[in-house]
Amino acid sequence: MNPSEVPVTLLGLIEEIAPDVDASTLDPETDLRRAADLDSLDFQSLVELVARDTGVEIPEADYPSVRSLRGLTDYVTAHLPV
Repeated sequence: MNPSEVPVTLLGLIEEIAPDVDASTLDPETDLRRAADLDSLDFQSLVELVARDTGVEIPEADYPSVRSLRGLTDYVTAHLPV
């Protein structure tokens, strides 16, 4: 995966977890849990899907860094496997 594919991939994963949400309308700075109405299990599922589709594992200690769409996008882009 290249960095330009990350945003589209993440939007698709959010919509997979929260099918009633149009991820393209989410404010990139807003907390994803609130904006997409994700509970803890939904957020954990999102993190697992991110790992599956991008190869980027997000440890629980880094969850505060990936709370927003921008944070998640920046994190995944910075940690893409070479």
